[in-house]
Amino acid sequence: MKTKFWTVDRNAELSTSYPQITQAAELLAKNEVVAFPTETVYGLGANAFSDKAVQKIYEAKGRPGDNPLIVHISDHSQLNELVTDIPPYAEELMKAFWPGPLTLILPKKEGLSRYVTAGLDTVAVRMPKHPLALAIIKSAGLPIAAPSANLSGKPSPTLASHVAEDLDGRIAGIVDGGPTGVGVESTVLDCTQEKPVILRPGGVTKEQLETVAGSVEVDQSLIEEGHAPKSPGMKYTHYAPASPLTVVYGSPAFLQILVEQKQLEGSRVGVLSAKETALSYKADQVITCGQREDLESVAASLYDALRKFDNKEVDIIYSEAFPQEGVGQAIMNRLLKAAGHSTVSESGNNGK
Repeated sequence: MKTKFWTVDRNAELSTSYPQITQAAELLAKNEVVAFPTETVYGLGANAFSDKAVQKIYEAKGRPGDNPLIVHISDHSQLNELVTDIPPYAEELMKAFWPGPLTLILPKKEGLSRYVTAGLDTVAVRMPKHPLALAIIKSAGLPIAAPSANLSGKPSPTLASHVAEDLDGRIAGIVDGGPTGVGVESTVLDCTQEKPVILRPGGVTKEQLETVAGSVEVDQSLIEEGHAPKSPGMKYTHYAPASPLTVVYGSPAFLQILVEQKQLEGSRVGVLSAKETALSYKADQVITCGQREDLESVAASLYDALRKFDNKEVDIIYSEAFPQEGVGQAIMNRLLKAAGHSTVSESGNNGK
């Protein structure tokens, strides 16, 4: 398959009449698959009502069929096509955080592709904040199912070049709108219960949600074998670089000891660190992902940093752990999934 490429300046005053937008939207309307930027990561879009279109997402990504997709909309009115009921607290959350990196799980209407919901009676919906994403969805005239535009299991793409690296020749088109902003995926909130429950931490923090919805719970349970996940990112290992990754809880000095031990065994070792501590490590490769004092900068560059290791010929990667406050919850969620929950702790509480 020949993949078409378009470039749009995200800072330009966008219009659905832009040829790059109309051409991408036309492909979506024809049940083809097109990648485009959102404010979180690049998404791989398809007509949410078409089984044929949505199947192409799974085929391109190599994504498991029981992993549901998020439906993206450009206007609140499109919810009428997708859901049967919206609790009052969900309405308030939409007013506060849409457009933005918040996905709400609600009871679904009939008509959606069965592959979008993975057989569940709910659907995950969000309105992206990126002006290019909104323009493409509006021009297509359809709700668009769009997981991250990467091969399943690899780090999510925050640049169009990441998408091309994984999916060139596998999808109909890629719209390059420059780097994304937030860098980690949306927060996923189950709104089918009396109190909202966070199923996946993301760009909107628990603290921010609670300013609007009051008490918000966090789903801490692991998905049991055979249990269908209600949200993307709950069941499978995600975001992983090619080399094994371990998250280290402890001081830079402790992490450096681990590096030296592996080097003595003949391994090439990579370290993922904050900028403040990068000079603490004498590893074969040290890649930074933002500043510890600015966790939003870590989130924005995390996936790009993980992808860089794939070109560095390392045998093992150690990553610093980050504070689990605010967006740090999402950062650690992604790092632990990338590591398959392989951890080492200076205190001796190691696990996997």
